[in-house]
Amino acid sequence: MATASIATAAMCLAPRRLLADDISPVIKIRKAAATAEIKVTKLRGNVSVLEGSGGNIAVLIGRDGKLLVDAGITATRKGITEALASLSADPIKHLIDSHWHFDHTDGNEWLHSEGAEITAHENTLRHLSVDTRVEGWNFTFPASPAGALPTKLFADELKLEVNGADLVLKYYLPAHTDSDISVHFTDVDIIHVADTFWNGVYPFIDYSTGGSIDGSIRAAEANVARVTDKTIIISGHGPVGNKAQLIAFREMLVTIREKVGALKKQGRSLKEVQAAKPTAGFDAEWGRWVIDGPTFTSLVYAGV
Repeated sequence: MATASIATAAMCLAPRRLLADDISPVIKIRKAAATAEIKVTKLRGNVSVLEGSGGNIAVLIGRDGKLLVDAGITATRKGITEALASLSADPIKHLIDSHWHFDHTDGNEWLHSEGAEITAHENTLRHLSVDTRVEGWNFTFPASPAGALPTKLFADELKLEVNGADLVLKYYLPAHTDSDISVHFTDVDIIHVADTFWNGVYPFIDYSTGGSIDGSIRAAEANVARVTDKTIIISGHGPVGNKAQLIAFREMLVTIREKVGALKKQGRSLKEVQAAKPTAGFDAEWGRWVIDGPTFTSLVYAGV
């Protein structure tokens, strides 16, 4: 996918492919991020998106200082700094973590050192505060330093007014993880749904920290219900999208979940289900990136 950086792409390779040499994808991502290019796209009003450092980063500029949704990977600090400077001279004052995963929070500490107050769901703090294992990445993340931890927390919904804009932060029930939130810039109708939407590619599901295929479907359904044909939708990975693409993502999840669930209910093993190719109708479009049909089948199989 043209908008995917090497660092972003490496993140979602499953153990069967990326971990064949026992090197965690986390290590490979951080190494690849050092040479990643940051792409800046102005969307609507004072909101822009930065692509290329882990998950997509939303930026709101204005008199109250820059607000970022997600922090990217620390190795791209120089590129992010230059991208932010190209938007305005406003200082960095606010950071919102969409969930706890490192490709969205790795830059927390340096952004906090620049002056950003960090806001997140309480489960993001819970995972960042302790050693956290993600089996799918064969990696245990050590507890984050104090400067990287969010200090403004919420449980269900939080409304903010920053730079003359109204923002609504809303918690999903466990979906991609158990810490996912959306950030809706209501004035300009732009919503950052992070890793509850992977635009045009099969998603990773983190069962180690509360994610599931059923939760991912619930989040996709909630997203579809919240947007209109005019809403700009910032995905966690892949290009900025629209409602039609979000609906296609939901339908892909639902269809594959039904097929894999039915096969597993018949008592078939994972290898037998993969051999039946339940993703065949979607692979040409959704399997072009780094999670292919058999790999996504394994993620769905684990949760049905």
